[in-house]
Amino acid sequence: MYIPFEDLPGHSKIWIYQANRKLSDNEVAEITEATKEFVENWAAHGTSLEASFVVKYNRFIILAVNQDVQAATGCSIDSSVQFIQSLEAKYEIDLLDKMNVTYKTGEFIAFKTLIEFKQLAKSKSVSENTIVFNNLVNTIEEWQDFWEVPANESWHSRFF
Repeated sequence: MYIPFEDLPGHSKIWIYQANRKLSDNEVAEITEATKEFVENWAAHGTSLEASFVVKYNRFIILAVNQDVQAATGCSIDSSVQFIQSLEAKYEIDLLDKMNVTYKTGEFIAFKTLIEFKQLAKSKSVSENTIVFNNLVNTIEEWQDFWEVPANESWHSRFF
């Protein structure tokens, strides 16, 4: 059951998928429509999930579930991964590789492989003050407070 993202409680579970390229506005519109349809029918053991999503910066898809109503289970999580894989195939993007880093350079959002990001840190092209996207956050509250943070406040700090 789809509900607006802002209506979910802060402790709702989230999954963040980052694209390896910026999506066009048309792609975002299509992905938004498809994701809303997926979320409206998303269920765990036959029980509808109270869920939502948001697309940020034409690059991130964030799924969320209010686990107070019905917890996401293995099968429901598998179905969400299958949905994400279908988006990857349709739009020729990578959403599931967690070994990539997305960060801000001014207002621009950059995307690098982990190896490239390590090299940038070593050459001081990025610093511990560089704003990174910490996609390891688990709840909406964590997302709001700790998603866009200086690298020294996330798992990225190990590179400095």
